[in-house]
Amino acid sequence: MAATPRFRNDASAAPDPDGEPVTAPSDRNHPVDETLPPFKMFTSGLQHVAAMYAGVVAPPMIVGPAVGLTAKETAFLMGASLFTAGIATLLQTLGFWRIGARLPFVNGVSFAGVTPMVAIGKDRGHDGIAVIFGAIIVASLLGFVLAPYFCKLVRFFPPVVTGTVITLIGISLLPVAFNWSQGGNATADDYGSTTNITMAAVTLVIVLALRKLLRGFLQQIAILLGLVVGTLIAIPVGITDFGAIKDADVVGFPTPFHFGAPQFEIAAIVSMCIVMLVCMTESTADMLALGKIVDRPADERTIEGGLRADTLGSAISPLFNGFMCSAFAQNIGLVAMTKVRSRFVVAAGGGILILLGLCPVAASVIALVPLPVLGGAGIVLFGSVAASGIQTLATAALEKGENALIVAAAVGVGLIPIAAPEFYHAFPKDLLVVLDSGISTGCVVAIVLNLAFNHLGRKPDTEAEPDSQGQDSVNASPVGVH
Repeated sequence: MAATPRFRNDASAAPDPDGEPVTAPSDRNHPVDETLPPFKMFTSGLQHVAAMYAGVVAPPMIVGPAVGLTAKETAFLMGASLFTAGIATLLQTLGFWRIGARLPFVNGVSFAGVTPMVAIGKDRGHDGIAVIFGAIIVASLLGFVLAPYFCKLVRFFPPVVTGTVITLIGISLLPVAFNWSQGGNATADDYGSTTNITMAAVTLVIVLALRKLLRGFLQQIAILLGLVVGTLIAIPVGITDFGAIKDADVVGFPTPFHFGAPQFEIAAIVSMCIVMLVCMTESTADMLALGKIVDRPADERTIEGGLRADTLGSAISPLFNGFMCSAFAQNIGLVAMTKVRSRFVVAAGGGILILLGLCPVAASVIALVPLPVLGGAGIVLFGSVAASGIQTLATAALEKGENALIVAAAVGVGLIPIAAPEFYHAFPKDLLVVLDSGISTGCVVAIVLNLAFNHLGRKPDTEAEPDSQGQDSVNASPVGVH
């Protein structure tokens, strides 16, 4: 599929079909819009799927049993989540009208909604799932309406804020990799065993060696190759489970409203609206992070399109028995590491996700990758995100004003859910949706402190000078620093 240029080459920013000026980058040959040969497109897209697969199927694996679904019904939810993640990813990468960030942006089931969904549907069976789906639909449609206003927050994300948030994204994801490296299931007998941790370490070394020794395209798919080699080594070790393939159907389709028509309860809707605001905040931060990594800074128009794709994908998802969708930060690390910036590569990954949702036996092949192997690769992926955040902070003039204090406080607060998971145990459960997300709390603290120290009470005679974010930050930001 050929890339359709969004922008004109001239700097006059001619109006788009809707009559509004286009202010995004004017380079129609940007690597983000590059199409690769079919084989490279497929393998690079498959690498994105491998990196996100566990994150997509984990929420339905938790929610299904909690609401009282059978193992077969839970497997159905997992397939539906893969299918709807593919739809949401295509909305983000290809887009239409004003929907889609048109960046190499992967969407999947949000973990932020797991706890509220379990609370809403616990032991209610099909009725519980129907109430969850109804709440997601309402919250998603509300988010779609709010997207043009929510995107205005981009002006409050100068490098001192974006760098802090990107760093927190990477740091917040690392415990996931550590958990996978130990086996993923804390109740299992072999959790944290020397076998699991050794396999994670071996995979990590393999990925690093492949990145060092290979060149060109093979270097770009080092993560995928590392997962394949790690899985092959894991077979004689005895930690590869082939049971999923034996029990999987060849063909399956997520029948619309398989669990019944959506039901609408006020309390459930309020809970999922809070989750949607959290997802929109994190997606905004992820788009800003990805925009810097691919050298196409995300402006208000891009973020508006991205949030609309998030919310529309989430609204469609319950139709096919899927949950709320949002950005997958681990794939940002993959883009940073491989330097493959094409959005069509990620669109290919979205197509693969749809096929996996329609072919459970194919999805089970991806599931063959043991979690310790995925954890070893995840350390590199998630660490790459944190490294990108540190690079952004290097442009934030930390030696000026109170910028270093902003970073210190925001990172400190953002690390609380990671370093002390029970820190907020006495707070109301509804607040935990926000407080248990280090990304959200750190982002809020960074924005508030940036406003307090760098905007409120600023003297008029300093406004003409480069502000405390540094002149480079103004040039790097698509909307400047307001």
